[in-house]
Amino acid sequence: MSARHRVVVARYLPAAGRERLAERFDVDEGTAALDRAELMRRVAGADALVADPTVAVDADLLDAAGPRLRVVANFAVGYDNVDVDACRARRVAVTNTPDVLTNATAELTVALMLAAARRLGEGERLLRAGRWTGWEPGQLLGRELSGAVVGIVGLGRIGTRVAELLRGFGVESLYAARSRHLEAEERLGARHATLEDLLAESDVVTLHAPLTPETRHLIDRDALARMKPGAVLVNTSRGGLVDAAALADALARGRPAAAALDVYEEEPRVPEELLALEQVVLAPHMGSATTAARDGMALLVADNVIAVLGGGAPVTPV
Repeated sequence: MSARHRVVVARYLPAAGRERLAERFDVDEGTAALDRAELMRRVAGADALVADPTVAVDADLLDAAGPRLRVVANFAVGYDNVDVDACRARRVAVTNTPDVLTNATAELTVALMLAAARRLGEGERLLRAGRWTGWEPGQLLGRELSGAVVGIVGLGRIGTRVAELLRGFGVESLYAARSRHLEAEERLGARHATLEDLLAESDVVTLHAPLTPETRHLIDRDALARMKPGAVLVNTSRGGLVDAAALADALARGRPAAAALDVYEEEPRVPEELLALEQVVLAPHMGSATTAARDGMALLVADNVIAVLGGGAPVTPV
């Protein structure tokens, strides 16, 4: 029997991280088609578990792993899929992958803003369906980001990078956060606002807050009713921040005018009400989907596992 630590990868880890782990440990990697019962069997006796946002790391899974488990390394920045309290009760470290996907997610956020504001999704569907009859002066009129007020909900790493990228568009940036970010205010010209004021003033609202019990459905019917009729809502954070049914109803009523979403509350299911709306740009949770970002995430996962199993402190603890 091998004396090396055993690392279970619940689904998949890019080669950059998997190879680093395999140099030191026995790595048991799963498949993209996650089977809960199979994972419960495979995780028994593991020293480390590599999870991702699709893997529910709850008390049952931790108990199935048993007392040898020392670290849950989440292949994501968010960790709402992990029962952190249950891990702490069992003295299991929890880690995530901040920083390395900041730029990729921020860039996609701006891309989605532009796509929704300029109605690119509608235009492409029109063209592909063979319904475009040529240039018309009143066709698919959108709005420019230049001169717009952009409200950033959550000014962490990604929210701050979004504000940086938007400076070139000549926008006015507002932000809502639990505390003031004076450096960002001075360097980026961002203005602090309450969430209520931000929703009322912004032409574009972009969400960059973690999903917690307090932020679940942060954007609900009341919040949507505060938004401008012509506003755009963008979410590249977590689907649970938005009440999807309320959003679909609000969009059908024209307040806000459009939305661009990369995340959904019950992934991979996307609510039919949203699929039916022309003014919604939908992406398949691809915020960090660049080679550089995913390799960086994988390497950070490996470094966290190596640090903890080596008796040290995790590199990026939750």
